[in-house]
Formats: sequence, C-alpha cells, structure tokens
Amino acid sequence: MSRIAIKPTLQPELFVYSFPVRVYFENTDAGGVVYHAEYLKFLERARTEWLRHLGFDHQALQREHRSLFVVTAATIDFSKPARLDDNLAVSVRLESLGKVRCVFAQEIRRDDEVLVKAAITVACVAGDNFKPAEIPAALRKKMEAAL
Repeated sequence: MSRIAIKPTLQPELFVYSFPVRVYFENTDAGGVVYHAEYLKFLERARTEWLRHLGFDHQALQREHRSLFVVTAATIDFSKPARLDDNLAVSVRLESLGKVRCVFAQEIRRDDEVLVKAAITVACVAGDNFKPAEIPAALRKKMEAAL
C-alpha cells in the first residue's frame, strides 16, 4: 500500500496554515475517541509549526529576542469526536494582532468535517520575568503580512 506524505500548507489567498495530525492510541480514551485535552496539544503543535513556517522558533525567540509566547485564553467548541487513526488537519489563522497579544482562529478538521473550533489568545512576555513584552519587530512584520 503506498502512502502519500501529507505536508503543511499555507494558502496565501486565505492566509490559513494547515498542519496534518494523525490520531494515535496515546491520544484516545478507552473507547478510541480523542481525549478532550489532546486537542489543545494539536492546536499548540499547529501554532508552533506556523511560527516555524514564518522562519521563527520558540528557542530562537528566547535566545535572540528574550521573548516567549504564553497562552492567556482559550475558547474551544467541540462539535464532533476524532477517533483512533483519523487523519486531521489543524488550521491556524491569525485573527488579530496587537503589540503584545494576538488571537488565533483555529479549526481541527477530518476531511471536510469541522470537529473543533478554537480561539486562542497568546501574549508575548519577557523570558526573564514573564512581564508583557512587545512582539519582536521581525516576527511582527511577518505576522502583519498574514492578516
């Protein structure tokens, strides 16, 4: 059986990044349904890969800009369950961008079905004291292009 590699994509016309996730046994409960907290991991992974797609990663931001990102709020609507061995697409769309905070609109889909919708608010903080800090200019410029 041949398998087609699924790669993350950025659709410029929609400014949506999509990251593939397969559901493993470790992500499920005894009934083979994805445990609710696992969706947070999928959403985080997609935002991290979106950041890499823009040319940045968390360690470099800490090392070079002394900045970290922390989730300050999450609103999640669970519509349908994902199950063991499902192939999912986790989307990331930057909804708003402030000096310190930004909001991501994210979805988790199985084919054309929306399973989960989330609004995740993230803040930039200084790595040494966790006080609010402006998003580094180079990253901000790339983020503005995604709006």
